[in-house]
Amino acid sequence: MELDSTDLRILKALQDDSHISNIDLAKKINLSASPTLARVKNLEAEKVISRYVALVDPQALGLKMNVFIQISLEKQESATLARFEQAVSRFEEVLEVYLMTGDEDYLLRIVVPDIQALERFILDHLTKIPGIKNIRSSFALKQVKYKTALPINS
Repeated sequence: MELDSTDLRILKALQDDSHISNIDLAKKINLSASPTLARVKNLEAEKVISRYVALVDPQALGLKMNVFIQISLEKQESATLARFEQAVSRFEEVLEVYLMTGDEDYLLRIVVPDIQALERFILDHLTKIPGIKNIRSSFALKQVKYKTALPINS
């Protein structure tokens, strides 16, 4: 789908406030309400807008540790990769999973309340997944920047 400048303005506005009313969105992008709604519906239908979510503060839930875990697998075969991806995708603590280039095969970002929960996660979950050769974890001391909005130049 080709995005024009109006689509980009809509996306930028919705990333800033996904609860904005269609009328307010239309005013913000200088378009009438009906074509604005049609464009939003089209962006949703084309999966440019994949979903709307509430961003919850992890601290409010007691999830104080942001942990990055590097995983090396014994083999880099497609079946092994798929099995690993399926296994880690089931764990609620796992927020992000990336297949990487370089020395490690995967990078995971997880959130846990404390060091004991991290230990339990590694011992009870990760070490039970077949094919893992090495697990290395690091936790963030401070989150310097966090955003969910993608850069949009409209």
